Amino acid sequence: QVRLIESGGGLVQAGGSLRLSCAASGRTFSMYAMGWFRQAPGKEREFAAAISRSGSITSYADSVKGRFTISRDNAKNTVYLQMNSLKPEDTAVYYCAGGWVTGKDGKQYDYWGQGTQVTVSS
Repeated sequence: QVRLIESGGGLVQAGGSLRLSCAASGRTFSMYAMGWFRQAPGKEREFAAAISRSGSITSYADSVKGRFTISRDNAKNTVYLQMNSLKPEDTAVYYCAGGWVTGKDGKQYDYWGQGTQVTVSS
């Protein structure tokens, strides 16, 4: 069992930056691939980024590639999402998730955080 708690969301102007953090409980954090997903009002949840257990492999949605960077610190049981050049269309609740594969499908993840709101004003 892994408990995930996101933080770092907030209100930012277009073009600004935010860094999201996701802290995991337990000693098995390094065993899990981690992902970030987001859900905007009235839309389905979508994949944003994923990182392998060691951090050597990362994957991004086309919509965030070049602007977002996912990273992890296994010693701190934490995964991060650095978001730069934010756009109003990035406004969403952002969720971190843990699973066994570095996938883009939410169904591949077993553990989810409660989410953190990111709002980008124009």
